[in-house]
Amino acid sequence: MIRAIATISAGQAKNYFTDALQPNGYYINDQELPGRFYGQLADRLGITGPTDKDTFFALCDNTHPVTGENLTPRNKETRIVAWDISFHVPKSASILHVLSSDDHILKAFREATRETMKEMERDLMTRVRKNGRNEDRYTGEMVIAEFIHQTARPAKGELSDPHLHCHNIVTNVTWDDKEQRYKAGQFREINRSMPYYQARYHKRFADKLMGLGYKIRKSRTAFEIEGIPDHIISLFSKRTNEIGQFAKEHGITDEKELDQLGARTRGKKQKDMSMAELKVEWRKQIREASKGKEDIGDTIIRHKEKIMSPALPAQLCVDFAAKHRFERVSTISDRRLLESAYRYAVGNNSVSIEEITKAFDQDQNFIRVKEGYQTICTTKEVLAEEREMVMLARNGQGKLKPLYATAPDIKLEGQPKTAIENVLTTTNLVSIISGAAGSGKTTTLTELDRHFKAAGKEAMYVAPTAQAVREVLVKEGFTNAETVARLLVDPDLQNRLQNQILVVDEAGLIGTRDMRDLIALATRKQAQLILVGDSRQHSSVVRGDALRVLATVGKIKPAQISKIRRQRNEKYRFAVEDLSKGDMKAAFGKLADIEAIREIDPLNPNAELVADYVATIKRGKSALIVSPTHQQGKSVTEDVRRELQAAKLLGKKEAAAVKLSSLNLTEAQKGDWRNFRSGQVIQFNLPAPQIKRGSVWTIDDVQNCKVSLISKDGERKILPLDKAKAFDLYERTSIPLAKGDKIRITKGGFDQKDKRLNNGQMLEVVSSNKTSIKLRNRESKSTYSLPSDFGHIDHAYCTTSHSSQGKTCDEVFISQPAGTFPATDAKQFYVSVSRGRDMVTIYTDDKEQLLEYAERSGERQSALELLAKARTTQHRSPQPPRTRAAEKLATPTEEKTFNRSTRHLDYEP
Repeated sequence: MIRAIATISAGQAKNYFTDALQPNGYYINDQELPGRFYGQLADRLGITGPTDKDTFFALCDNTHPVTGENLTPRNKETRIVAWDISFHVPKSASILHVLSSDDHILKAFREATRETMKEMERDLMTRVRKNGRNEDRYTGEMVIAEFIHQTARPAKGELSDPHLHCHNIVTNVTWDDKEQRYKAGQFREINRSMPYYQARYHKRFADKLMGLGYKIRKSRTAFEIEGIPDHIISLFSKRTNEIGQFAKEHGITDEKELDQLGARTRGKKQKDMSMAELKVEWRKQIREASKGKEDIGDTIIRHKEKIMSPALPAQLCVDFAAKHRFERVSTISDRRLLESAYRYAVGNNSVSIEEITKAFDQDQNFIRVKEGYQTICTTKEVLAEEREMVMLARNGQGKLKPLYATAPDIKLEGQPKTAIENVLTTTNLVSIISGAAGSGKTTTLTELDRHFKAAGKEAMYVAPTAQAVREVLVKEGFTNAETVARLLVDPDLQNRLQNQILVVDEAGLIGTRDMRDLIALATRKQAQLILVGDSRQHSSVVRGDALRVLATVGKIKPAQISKIRRQRNEKYRFAVEDLSKGDMKAAFGKLADIEAIREIDPLNPNAELVADYVATIKRGKSALIVSPTHQQGKSVTEDVRRELQAAKLLGKKEAAAVKLSSLNLTEAQKGDWRNFRSGQVIQFNLPAPQIKRGSVWTIDDVQNCKVSLISKDGERKILPLDKAKAFDLYERTSIPLAKGDKIRITKGGFDQKDKRLNNGQMLEVVSSNKTSIKLRNRESKSTYSLPSDFGHIDHAYCTTSHSSQGKTCDEVFISQPAGTFPATDAKQFYVSVSRGRDMVTIYTDDKEQLLEYAERSGERQSALELLAKARTTQHRSPQPPRTRAAEKLATPTEEKTFNRSTRHLDYEP
């Protein structure tokens, strides 16, 4: 892992040096190594070599350590003084290092770290503002103070754990050779590219370890050394576990708060213990923890010979990256692609970083467009898919006979009436009705359907999710509604469309591929296609903001229904109208006027929200909590259940039930056997050779490129990795259930009496025990019986905004502390705020930053838009030539420019 933290005052940097980096701080005796300055700028300054207090302090004060002169022209109190870029090794490598008789792992770590830091150095920029210019110039010079530590801060009452890591303190100064002067560095592009550097670091370090005779196994985020059991890795993660437990108890998920929490709760180093003494104690801990475990004494961990992997073609790494990344986006930076390609090769030293990069550079399937200092990529396949979708829609314009020569009498008024008139009298194959959240789209569809029938037409209604079909369309009277997925594979349903009408609700949730197929189907069947949705709300998980692209690139003008009816409070409604138009600042102002945005204590972020939610429930109102992240949602849920039990609104007696959490892997990831672990669960959504659709299996073993499965009945199979579309992977955990608990079905299925359960369906627990769960629908009074290992359930108190789309309640509570900001954008905020009828309350610890993040559009650039942008900018003056580091590649478009409140980065993809 690589972590980057900014230091924004000289005093803070000096204190950090004295308290944390120097031997007389918490790293004492031989638990740390002497610091060292290096880098091109260190050479220029004449300070390369051992670190010392005077030199470090001079750099912090923006002073030349030799001449005493100011370095950079400006010396603001608020300037960034330095960046602490820390590298951490996998826990298994830390354990082996401190128990080894020499420093071979340390040397490999230092080499991998320095090689990666030098790449960052070559990517360093400075701002150029002379003579009216506004650009950045590559300088390639850093001064780096390297501090290598071998132990972690101890957990309370415990010894320090092994933890090999390196702090690289990069002071905020560089040399502009063009202007012949020292200037502040521009670290934005380096920070944006940190996942790329991390992948290269992991690949380098893993290759070096394999060269030393160690076998590597990939983990979800990095890798571990084979032969070190998980229980030993957990044993030496005490400090991490301590911070995690404290954070869980206090509802803290923000990375900045977690860092501060680490500083506030850390214990003092054992100053009287040397590394030799600690090693004795660590060996005792290992022996104690291994009692009753499988004996690993004879396990070979380090082999005599260099480990040589089976041949892995570099092109295969690139192909994996493309398949993985382009499943969910249409355009992406080349560095994001390379990050995935490098990560795929971790643990295989038959292919090098350079070979992978060369294969990527030579791959003719990629279309590359330069955007400033970035290179954005798409593929010929993605571009062709989008072009076909738009072409089919455009070719169908003016080709149909209208349902009505003149519009019939329509019961609605205003925009809904105009939208209906357009649909009934159009000659176009494809029509779009764009309805804001809460604007009454369903009422419009009901009136439309009446006129379809009057014209002798049968309309088929579909939606992209089962929840939208059964919880919205079916409930509103469209009883034969189906999912888009079912329509696209069912010939009988398709044949019913001949010369009829296809209405697609929640069309904004459909990706490019399915939208192309729907338009192609409508073309073949000469069926009018009506797309109903809101492109300002959430898009599909898979690639392509298809509805928006049809409107903007395809020039299919939507009929707008923008008057919002859901909110009964006028000021609240006006705020939602602003959000529906994309006017975030105006919406924030109106929300502030009605005191809907509350600032909370970051160390106790859930208390006020939980109290308000429970009070609303007591008043008999319907309520929903929304948060952008599952992690924050889990924290809120635990506190809500605790408060409900205290208020006697939830039973005290609990029973554990199985919960299956989808790992949401892409097809490319599901095709890689290294991404599976024993104990995980596989469920087949489609039939596979000798495996039934719907069957559930547990992973029994993973080795030698094979994943072995076992069923409840003891039947064994090998997972067909080439059928990745057919199955999903789940982590098995448990959740407590008590009488009165609200739960949500997370995957459609059937109960023990073959009653259908829909994805997203909300139910209440009547009773639960070790073997069964009794549920009921409070509205319909229907009851359901499930085995306790059904798995596809979760508590329903807090949901993500994506899952909340389509839901309505009296009062909505939004948990949005700073830890959720990376998942915050305009779509998320608009959907979340618009769920309530009477009231919305937003709980955050940083109003200004919330607004800044909420203003991000959340729209994904299409391949067509990328190429159109390239055509409009190709005659502009080019950017200055780049001194390229590593393979000199660019950074992601979706990440924002850094400012002081976003200067903490923890890259663990």
